[in-house]
Amino acid sequence: MVAEYGDSASDSEIVVFRHRNEPLFLYMEFHEKSSLFSAHFSEDFSRHIPYNTEKELVKMEWIKQMNEALAYIETQLEGEIDYGTAAKIASCSVFHFQRMFTYLAGVPLSEYIRRRRMTKAAFDLQNDKGKVVDIALKYGYQSPTAFNRAFQSVHGIAPSEAKKEGVQLKAFQPITFRVSVTGAEELDYKILKKDAFRIIGISAPLEQDIEKNFQTVPGLWARAAEEGIIPLLAEKMAEPKGILGVSVCFGENWKYFIAAASQSSLPEGWEEYTVPAGTWAVFSGHGPMPDAIQSLERRAVTEWLPTSGYEYADLPDIECYLTPNPAEAVFEVWLPVIEKK
Repeated sequence: MVAEYGDSASDSEIVVFRHRNEPLFLYMEFHEKSSLFSAHFSEDFSRHIPYNTEKELVKMEWIKQMNEALAYIETQLEGEIDYGTAAKIASCSVFHFQRMFTYLAGVPLSEYIRRRRMTKAAFDLQNDKGKVVDIALKYGYQSPTAFNRAFQSVHGIAPSEAKKEGVQLKAFQPITFRVSVTGAEELDYKILKKDAFRIIGISAPLEQDIEKNFQTVPGLWARAAEEGIIPLLAEKMAEPKGILGVSVCFGENWKYFIAAASQSSLPEGWEEYTVPAGTWAVFSGHGPMPDAIQSLERRAVTEWLPTSGYEYADLPDIECYLTPNPAEAVFEVWLPVIEKK
């Protein structure tokens, strides 16, 4: 795609993009108060936009929102980072913002923040900008012990050692997301509207920092296997069929259920939950666990969702396991969605 600049004025400019020799007209509008340009296709020219190009523009807007959320985080490294504010900038929930970040960056959000803070803390220590305890407080650590542990996890040495000349340290630069060419491999999915349905099973509370849940969820599955809960769930199963992993991550109290849809009576020690009525994008997959389902979840979030015309809904995320063999599992990923307004 090639850009040609057409007629311009002091407050706007028309840019003509040529895509496969077809002209696409884009207005660049200057806003004096913010000193920023905004770009939009005029209504008259929108019919000329090829479908694939329109999808690329939608994905660019999604990436732009994620980068704006990261810019907010960068400004708050020396203060308190509010995940809710970052998620609002990215136009999604706290849970889904962390999830999207992890899939895009390949590292949990909390680990990225820790690396950035420890990078800046190392610069401060090297430049003798304060005592270790003061620098710990500067980057949000009330406990010197916690700061020491975080610093060593990133740099491999104690903060006091970082002051010495010639010591080797690590630097992690700010992340910036860019649009990349993906989607060569097909994704099988369907849009499913469901009435509310009841599930029964066992659950564990989840932290709102999802990195802390990396042991909680596998631990719950291990408990389900040890206590013979999976066969019991299969016996009580109704529609939708399958052993379900249900992430209820909206509101104040987050939970993860291992459950089945059922109208059976509730066994002692189990819990019930009503999945609200709503719409899900359901993706089908198979392969060895857990890599296969994690790969499908990542592709659904980073490839399908940004250009689908949908956005995340405040409903449970659901993993539906249709066969018991983890070496060659058959499963579905249910992504809660709502049409973009």
